[in-house]
Amino acid sequence: MEQRTKIQRMEDFAMTWTEYAPSESDWLVTDNTEFMKYLENEGFFTAPASTKYHGAYEGGLYDHSAKVFERLAKLTVDNNLEWERPESPFIIGMFHDLCKCDQYKKVYDETEYVAGANHMLVPNDKFHYEYNTNTILKGHGSKSVIILSRFITLTEEELLCIRFHMGAYEKEEWSEFDMAIRKYPNVLWTHTADMLASKVDDI
Repeated sequence: MEQRTKIQRMEDFAMTWTEYAPSESDWLVTDNTEFMKYLENEGFFTAPASTKYHGAYEGGLYDHSAKVFERLAKLTVDNNLEWERPESPFIIGMFHDLCKCDQYKKVYDETEYVAGANHMLVPNDKFHYEYNTNTILKGHGSKSVIILSRFITLTEEELLCIRFHMGAYEKEEWSEFDMAIRKYPNVLWTHTADMLASKVDDI
């Protein structure tokens, strides 16, 4: 996949946001500017999606989120899925992993110098990502719900789709995942979209 810059990702998001979340949306708790500022400051456009698996690169979190939204939107059309509100695939797909904004930290291994413009040596840092244990909020889907609720009034369907998007990977809460699916089948479709993006698209 072609690597994009932070600015390109922000511009891409702004266009999508304008289409799915006009400023007069009654489900917005805050205005667009405050939410956008939060996303930028917290690393939504620069954080990786994992340490070494899908989207394990700078900006991978946004790329993965956008791909899950794309997959969920297509699944919705192809399978005639019904949602409590039409914006739900966007809200769920784009923000299901909001918890990852501060979940990883960049660890520098070494700095080597390579020839840059005018044959000047410039630093080329080698690094990898590790889990950041110095965070206040823990968890995965639940953390995303907590953060997102500051900015968007979620429907119960959206809340459960985000909370249980990891599906059976959260083995200790299998019975709760099962109950969520039975109440809202789109919980399972959300998990499917996440798996397609991470396992098939490798983003």
